[in-house]
Amino acid sequence: MITSEQKQKIVAAMADARPMFGGSDAKFAKWLGISGSQYSRVKNGEVEQVLSDMNWIAIARQLEVSLAGTPEWKTARTPVYEFINTQLEVCQAEALSSLLCDLSDIGKTWTAKVYAKTHRNVAYIDCSMAKGKTLLIRKIARAFGLDNSGKLGDVEANTIYYLKTLDHPLIILDEAGDLHYEAWLEIKALWNATEGACGWYMIGADGLKAKIQRSIDCKKVGYTEIFSRFGKRYGKVVAEGEEGREMMKATAIMIAKANGAEDAARLLRKTMGDDGMPSLRRIHKELRKQDAK
Repeated sequence: MITSEQKQKIVAAMADARPMFGGSDAKFAKWLGISGSQYSRVKNGEVEQVLSDMNWIAIARQLEVSLAGTPEWKTARTPVYEFINTQLEVCQAEALSSLLCDLSDIGKTWTAKVYAKTHRNVAYIDCSMAKGKTLLIRKIARAFGLDNSGKLGDVEANTIYYLKTLDHPLIILDEAGDLHYEAWLEIKALWNATEGACGWYMIGADGLKAKIQRSIDCKKVGYTEIFSRFGKRYGKVVAEGEEGREMMKATAIMIAKANGAEDAARLLRKTMGDDGMPSLRRIHKELRKQDAK
């Protein structure tokens, strides 16, 4: 059962998200998964008997609202955050495309999600949840508040048309290494159709680089063209060797301090892996232990 307090928290998150959504209220409602009339009633203060608990939960998930009462995670402006944020700003402002292939667990996804939340007309797509062509197209359409049901060709055509009407749209493709082959070809088609009107940013770990390079070497259709459209280089933030390890240690301490660590250095030691790199994902777990004391 969703409590009134939780509903108010979700409504506040909806109010924060609305200015970052460039479409109409009807499209924003579509993005949230509810009707325009339901959104209008909630926006005007009605929270009881308007949406089902499943609706509230789905919206909370969409807006990443914690219903467990845990403290909100604070963003630290780490070197990784600053690098990716700058690249995203340039891609959006100039309708450019870029590719980032770097280590896992360095803050790539967090930075991308924060950017999408705080900038207008930005779609964040988790490709691990949309691996095939059909799901990818429908996810992109839904991210901009478009009707993603019906014939796939119509959804694709409407999405392309709408992207060209928006003010500097940007599509972030995270976990891109999970995409199936037909989805890769679809990205090329969408890129071609929106060239100069939409920015693109592709994110993955080292496996993405290996996948692209292997496909290019094997002359698999589409990969050379996609690589060219995304700048013909594998972007990277974290340096190799000791320099990279020191950078990530400093990053972990910055994140720990931003989120109230009582002893950031001690917490860092608890998150260190055998490779000499800290696990940023474990920081959250260790801080929750701290709060539980």
